[in-house]
Amino acid sequence: MTQPLEHVSFDQPDEVREGENWRLDLVNLAAGAQVGRLTLQPGWRWSEAVKPVAGTDLCMAPHQSYQLSGHLHVAMQDGTELDVHAGEITSLPPGHDAWVIGNETVVAVDWQGASVWARPQHT
Repeated sequence: MTQPLEHVSFDQPDEVREGENWRLDLVNLAAGAQVGRLTLQPGWRWSEAVKPVAGTDLCMAPHQSYQLSGHLHVAMQDGTELDVHAGEITSLPPGHDAWVIGNETVVAVDWQGASVWARPQHT
């Protein structure tokens, strides 16, 4: 099986999930992958904005993403912390909280974990 030629745009997402100060635009690729664009407004914090939707204490989605704008602080369950800025790539395992630092909107493209981000957990 060969990979098909595809051309998709976040301007026409296949799915949108959003809350008061965040939005996730998802696009689907034929091979079954989903790529997401996260837009997080100043004041956004995962444990306040998404935790009620996800139903978990920490974000349990793994992420591999490229940050286009803004400043994001990440705190891992084990106490490790890091700051992510525009132009940087991160690979985050499950078990973290994150929040926007400053007054600039964070925009990131996530190619791992976006499909389950801000989706209610099924028990």
